[in-house]
Amino acid sequence: MDKLKQIARRRKEAHSELMKLDSKVYRAFLEMERLTYSDGALPKKTKELIAVGISVTINCESCMQWHIEQAAKSGATKEDILEAVEVGIEMGGGPATVSSRFALEVMKSVFGE
Repeated sequence: MDKLKQIARRRKEAHSELMKLDSKVYRAFLEMERLTYSDGALPKKTKELIAVGISVTINCESCMQWHIEQAAKSGATKEDILEAVEVGIEMGGGPATVSSRFALEVMKSVFGE
């Protein structure tokens, strides 16, 4: 739990500092984030679950924490979030096997059979 509190604290501190510095790029990011996670063809809950899976795949701890919390606030159940995590696990493993096939081809080309 202490690590989660530290991540949340650092996120809030950075947010405050960037706002205080009037970062136009950060403000644009916040607007993009607001628009991205607004209900549309996909509801916010679904979008947050997608972000959970992506966060797992890219191994972003702060992202995982934020999007799991936001998904739960949007009505996602523990089971919903677990399945999003499982999709991230599969996607992290699947692309790696595809990449390794290409890497093997490149290795054969460079080093021969």
